Amino acid sequence: MEFKDFAEIIQTRRSIRDFTEESVQTQDIEEIIDCARYAPSDTNSQTWEFIAVVNRDKIKQIEDFTWEQLHLKAAEAEKQGLGREAKLLVKSFGPYATAFSGAPVLIVCLSTPYASKFRDRIFDPLEFGSPEIWAEEGLKSSCLASQNLMLAAHAKGLATCPMTGPVLLAEEQLREFLDIPDDRGVNMVIALGHPAVSPKATPRKDVAEILRIVD
Repeated sequence: MEFKDFAEIIQTRRSIRDFTEESVQTQDIEEIIDCARYAPSDTNSQTWEFIAVVNRDKIKQIEDFTWEQLHLKAAEAEKQGLGREAKLLVKSFGPYATAFSGAPVLIVCLSTPYASKFRDRIFDPLEFGSPEIWAEEGLKSSCLASQNLMLAAHAKGLATCPMTGPVLLAEEQLREFLDIPDDRGVNMVIALGHPAVSPKATPRKDVAEILRIVD
């Protein structure tokens, strides 16, 4: 593959929130996850797992309890005199956080406990690093795999949209609904399906604005 072909895959990927009614084949999901697992990870720890929800009724249930938790948080804000923020939470953030509802597949991206030879042989005996640090190590690698997933989906002509709304609002309910073990981190959900729209590219910062070269 030439660089320009790879760059095109990256630069033409879009976060899609409108999907057709067409289903996604199980083989496509498996091939996308196969690409995801080739992401780099700290000491090859491969701290990722994925749950693919392909039942539309179950996706609707996830949407419903996400909205339920959002309305509860909005009601709490109202009681604290934050009426404006409560309305924004419902009207602005709500639709954004539940935009996965029309997708035929919802992928829940998990991080698994971080383990490595360095941790076992060096860090733990030295009592170096807190549980939060090791949870973050797993999260970082899992996010790299999630990016692979989205690029692979785009290369197949499928569309994705990463979202943290259900995690921010209803992680407890999501864990219970999908029987997610306590030692797994819930990073994000990714809507997956066939795109119903083709949006233009959003503005990006110039390279000069984000890159500093030290010689």
